[in-house]
Amino acid sequence: MSLSGKAAIAGIGATEFSKDSGRSELRLAAEACLAAITDAGLTPADVDGLVTFTADASAEIAVQRELGIPSLGFFSRVDYGGGAACGTVAHAAMAVATGQADVVVCYRAFNERSGHRFGQANKGGGAGSLGMEFSWHLPFGFATPAAWVAMQARRYLHEYGATSEDLGRVAVAMRRHAATNPKAWFHGRPITLEEHQASRWIVEPLHLLDCCQESDGGQAIVVTSAERARDLPNRPVLIAGAAQGTGPDQMMMFSYYSGDLASLPAMGRVGERLWRQSGLGPDDVQTAILYDHFTPFVLMQLEELGFCGRGEAKDFLKDGGIELGGRLPLNPHGGQLGEAYIHGMNGIAEGVRQVRGTAANQVPDVTNVLVTAGTGVPTSGLVLTAG
Repeated sequence: MSLSGKAAIAGIGATEFSKDSGRSELRLAAEACLAAITDAGLTPADVDGLVTFTADASAEIAVQRELGIPSLGFFSRVDYGGGAACGTVAHAAMAVATGQADVVVCYRAFNERSGHRFGQANKGGGAGSLGMEFSWHLPFGFATPAAWVAMQARRYLHEYGATSEDLGRVAVAMRRHAATNPKAWFHGRPITLEEHQASRWIVEPLHLLDCCQESDGGQAIVVTSAERARDLPNRPVLIAGAAQGTGPDQMMMFSYYSGDLASLPAMGRVGERLWRQSGLGPDDVQTAILYDHFTPFVLMQLEELGFCGRGEAKDFLKDGGIELGGRLPLNPHGGQLGEAYIHGMNGIAEGVRQVRGTAANQVPDVTNVLVTAGTGVPTSGLVLTAG
């Protein structure tokens, strides 16, 4: 059964984005969920489903109690860190389309700067099979996301002749967009390519400004049927495509075994399914929200998703292709490099705003938006449309 057009996003809500929220992650989750429910013109009594990340600290039943939701008919969690973001909406859309739930809220909330910091060294690797994957790398000090991505980035630069300045163009564009977004942490604080190049090395070839920020905050998304959404206050944002995917010999942030270290096969798989489900293609998209935890993976995603050919992303960037007014305005909210790092959920909200026509940096005449989740891990994506 095709999901295309059967479910819609009817509400979005968020806390402020900060470096020290001063409150619990459960409270952040409840605040974001309530804001999204209110935005949809609904009440907690209308909600019968919740979806979040396996990494989220706030249990569905705890959020249910805090919001006063009478009961749940559907609850689900999606694994693999930031790769889960669009997957939460995919699960919600499936629940709505199959009658498991009527109104599902997807949420992610954390104190990722003042509490547990995902960018810090992973010293244990976890239990079970995941711990076994990490055991091949951690003993050698290969312990941070920046280090894991730097390995692939180095190969990509070598393979296609891209440079650190090409990576910097992504960071500069994201910070320029954030500078005119009042909700962004880096509002009013653009950077230059020279400042990017002068920022300290984290793991070569990644400078500090190639790495996303760490944020405290929460974001929530309300999903319901397309039919019901038409009776609610906001313009319905239809889910034309929703997909998850892995690549060959997939591992958790060590996607080095697919045969091509300068690629992201899981995202390629997700892109193929999204275009097939939606009946759209790269030329039909007016803006894209690509997961920008590290700049090199933005270039790779542009290629995997068909916006340009292999090795051509550097040229796509040089003429301002991803900036406002370019051929594909990318992350008009500033992305995770500029707005906030909420594991990609704030990117979904920006996609919704772009279709609604309410974004701070509104791209003209938006009908279709592509949104992606975390890369280097099993991942997910969405195509959102005005219908």
